[in-house]
Amino acid sequence: GNPRVSVVVPTRNEARNLEVVLPAIAAVRPAVHEVIVVDGNSVDGTIDVARRVLPWVRVITQTRKGKGNAMACGFAAVTGDIVVMFDADGSADPAEIPAFVRALIAGADFAKGSRFVRGGGSDDITLLRKSGNAGLNGVANALFGTSYTDLCYGYNAFWIDILPTLDLPDIHLPAPAEGMLWGDGFEIETVLNCRVAASGLKITEVPSMERERIFGQSNLRTFADGTRVLRTLAAERRRAQHHRSERVKLEESSRALTPPGGFPVITPDMLAVNGSSAPDGAGQRHPLGPADGSRRGLAFMEEEAS
Repeated sequence: GNPRVSVVVPTRNEARNLEVVLPAIAAVRPAVHEVIVVDGNSVDGTIDVARRVLPWVRVITQTRKGKGNAMACGFAAVTGDIVVMFDADGSADPAEIPAFVRALIAGADFAKGSRFVRGGGSDDITLLRKSGNAGLNGVANALFGTSYTDLCYGYNAFWIDILPTLDLPDIHLPAPAEGMLWGDGFEIETVLNCRVAASGLKITEVPSMERERIFGQSNLRTFADGTRVLRTLAAERRRAQHHRSERVKLEESSRALTPPGGFPVITPDMLAVNGSSAPDGAGQRHPLGPADGSRRGLAFMEEEAS
């Protein structure tokens, strides 16, 4: 009666943080269905620590390098209904997971964490980064017609059935000789936000409080990462325009093939472009549909209250 929640945790040398983070995730009520740790060839015993502090954890090794590839590998391994993206550094609060789940049950396809809505905040953001984030929000909202308040925050959740719409790089593709495949790096969070918006899926922002990293040093580079986000926004805008153009062409072809008064003809090409049987690629929902979703939501909230 409840959605099964899968938490995906990408790691690289996060052994000390996992000693705190994994038990905290396991203590969330209603309990999560699974925790998937995706390791990027750690050398500090991250995998051993994960299995010691949470014996039922699922541990996999990413197929290439980069946070985006780690996320894609974790998503591919999910067996639950809802995916929660969770950083291993201790900056995210596991107690907020039920709020993300409630937002999805209430009708959202994608629940976006935000430090800049009422109830959210950050112990770990400088004035420079806050100003840069505001500027990037403005660019993203202008390009994609969204109203994001926190584009660059990585605490998000979504129904697993929208995964084909996200169109992430195949985890089985070989790594290029130089560089990374598009979507394999830290641009992954911006890529997800852009593709969800471009697909017309319903997005809800969830207040979130960011803590300071527990152990270790952050890999964030304010100016370099900001530039990469801008490049990502431009590239994803071009991708969205191309896909929209392809959909228009295929829909015109469908109308030409549809007999007067007959059912619309949906070709295999249309399915490949849209990722669903809906000609416009929008309106996708979790498999049980709205009615069952409401019943699942009620059961989830009753369990949470108890």
